Amino acid sequence: MKWSRTLIPTLRDDPQEAEIPSHRLMLRAGLIKKLASGLYTWLPLGFRVLKKVEEIVREEMDRAGAIEILMPILQPRALWEASGRWETMEEIMLLARSHSGRELVLGPTHEEVVTDLVAHEINSYRQLPKNIYQINTKFRDEIRPRFGVMRSREFIMKDAYSFDVDGAAADRSYEAMYEAYRTIFARCGLSAMAVEADTGVMGGQRSHEFMVPAASGEDGIVCCDACGYAANAEQAEMTPPEIGAERTAEALEEVDTPRQRTVEELCAFFATTPDRFIKTLIYLKGEEPVAVLIRGDREVNEIKLAKILGGAVELAGDEAVRAATGAPIGFAGPVGLKGIRIIADRTLNTVVSGITGANRADRHLKNVNIDRDCQVGEYYDLALVGAGDACPRCGRPLQLRRGIEVGHVFKLGTKYSRAMGALYKDENGDDRPCVMGCFGIGVSRTVAAVVEQCSDESGIVWPVSIAPYQVHIVLLGGGDEGLDRVAAEAHDLLEAGGVEALLDDRDAAAGVKFNDADLIGIPLRVTVGRKFLKTGLLEVKPRRGGEVSTCRPDELLEKIRTLIAAGC
Repeated sequence: MKWSRTLIPTLRDDPQEAEIPSHRLMLRAGLIKKLASGLYTWLPLGFRVLKKVEEIVREEMDRAGAIEILMPILQPRALWEASGRWETMEEIMLLARSHSGRELVLGPTHEEVVTDLVAHEINSYRQLPKNIYQINTKFRDEIRPRFGVMRSREFIMKDAYSFDVDGAAADRSYEAMYEAYRTIFARCGLSAMAVEADTGVMGGQRSHEFMVPAASGEDGIVCCDACGYAANAEQAEMTPPEIGAERTAEALEEVDTPRQRTVEELCAFFATTPDRFIKTLIYLKGEEPVAVLIRGDREVNEIKLAKILGGAVELAGDEAVRAATGAPIGFAGPVGLKGIRIIADRTLNTVVSGITGANRADRHLKNVNIDRDCQVGEYYDLALVGAGDACPRCGRPLQLRRGIEVGHVFKLGTKYSRAMGALYKDENGDDRPCVMGCFGIGVSRTVAAVVEQCSDESGIVWPVSIAPYQVHIVLLGGGDEGLDRVAAEAHDLLEAGGVEALLDDRDAAAGVKFNDADLIGIPLRVTVGRKFLKTGLLEVKPRRGGEVSTCRPDELLEKIRTLIAAGC
């Protein structure tokens, strides 16, 4: 392909809208073009990469025994009501209405559609197992689209769904997809790690996210370098700290603390550290208030809290806090609190001679012992895990990192099959619900994750497996018939030999061409310039920091094949 025949609108400067490296580089390298907030056109270079990622995904899914279909993007509202997810997913849905007034959903995911398909087409254990997948466009009404195609309103996703006769068979399907995902991301040139994750609105018993470590990642990862434990920050656990000292024998004392509400203000006021405070936060589950106790240097993990309470929760406003405690926000405490459920985080066992709100405005209590002074009957793992906390498996210090989610695997169980009638008859003729799994890969997000991980100060450094082209021929001194012919022959030789080549035939300065070559990041660069007229040799340079070497035109194909086989 000649540069002059395709469309590669490179930019010299970083776009102001771009916040992270992948977004900046994808815009600057002419991979994508913004249409509107969260909506992007994939331009020729980006589209070629996207299709290569899709092909790797397709090959590995087929190898794992999955079968490909294509499901409608438009879905009837009735399906979502049947599964019980209309209310939980409504916030992110993009809706459409037909001329007859029928409400439709632009599919954010396809559990409902595929379960409905299986409910009508599978009726016997002899037809199972089945793993059905598609590569399709998804739509989610992101409140704040950001980071380019990393978090957009429209994106390409591979989603697969397994249907099995029982939990053991479902476990085998899960492991097969888990291993397929490891292979997919490795083939794409990504260093990805599987971490334990919350199942969220998808539901089910277990899930893993595949995360690409990146400083710009939106997701927190908690990991242990000693034993390999890794979990999403929302799911991560820790070994609770041991009691560090004996309980105080000093009596409770109420202290006047005018306008001292926050832990930071109170630390200064009492000349102490945050770990001595017992924060009392009032949450609402529906209209029911719940008092949640946590150490002053900790934050509540609201995902864990919602699981414990069995539904969505939100922090109470001032009016609800006053109704539950008799005090404004900032002065609630567990001592003497009545008529409200109280639950506490396990880390409170280390608080000695604690300080907490007195349930009176501008007043706090000190010398508080939870087990002596409060009526707390429930202790849970409620805190967000921090760096240095003890690993739940081996007890060594945990590390905090950032990552980009590129894939997610779920054990769904029978949540959807029961609700939507995806039943099969077993050997005895009895109806049983299919046991399901769900497996997603963000295909367009994977492209961005590769750019995020595989780039340097000059631009993208594509892995050869998904590069838009394998070789970038840079013609210098264009207009010279001899050089033009050599460059064209090199291009044609490579293409005939099965090597994808881009020929930069623009009338542009050498600096512009070399800068663009580094920016778009094709793995191998072949330079055809004035030196060739003297030496008869072509210059070959790997993008990934390799040495410049030379070869005759008739040696080029073999040399390129050797470099590609070595991963460039």
